[in-house]
Amino acid sequence: MSNQFLQDIKKRRTIYGLSKEAVTSDEKIKEIVGEAVLHTPSSFNSQSARVVILLGEQHDKLWNITTETLRKIVPEADFASTEERMNGFKSGYGTVLFFEDQTVIQGLQEQFALYKENFPVWSEQSSGMLQFVVWTALELEGYGASLQHYNPLIDDEVKKEWNIPAEWKLRAQMPFGKPTAPPTDKDFQPLEERLKMYK
Repeated sequence: MSNQFLQDIKKRRTIYGLSKEAVTSDEKIKEIVGEAVLHTPSSFNSQSARVVILLGEQHDKLWNITTETLRKIVPEADFASTEERMNGFKSGYGTVLFFEDQTVIQGLQEQFALYKENFPVWSEQSSGMLQFVVWTALELEGYGASLQHYNPLIDDEVKKEWNIPAEWKLRAQMPFGKPTAPPTDKDFQPLEERLKMYK
């Protein structure tokens, strides 16, 4: 059983070449993400994850916002490569936005003061697990994806455009679409330097 699970994990790779061709229905995408949100663990069962799925024109709008935000920051001489990368994300089918609800985290900090400093860390760990679950599930469905972090640069515009509650903190953006190119080769550091077992 674990062998199949590990094989599925190995299939998840960063894919930058994306197209807008649908691989499955929009309802299936929503179902996949919804199941991931429901069943990914969180500390103290906080269930602090919040997710927004952007498709079609809404997906394009996100990467237009990101492009224009970066245009104000990146030197003009270097902007062509940045714009090309943004257009690559925009060429995908959709984007999953991952948030963490700070109200939930603050409530736990008040309720369990002894662990106050840990709850933001545990929130990030839970968000990372959710991102991994969604990414792998989309891969198995036939979509390629990558994980991006243009927060906090785009946070205010995103909240304004999609009426996101102020308490939701943007943690990552995952553009996805039908792959148009295979992933690049992946190098691995020696496992002996990364894993120890004692018995």
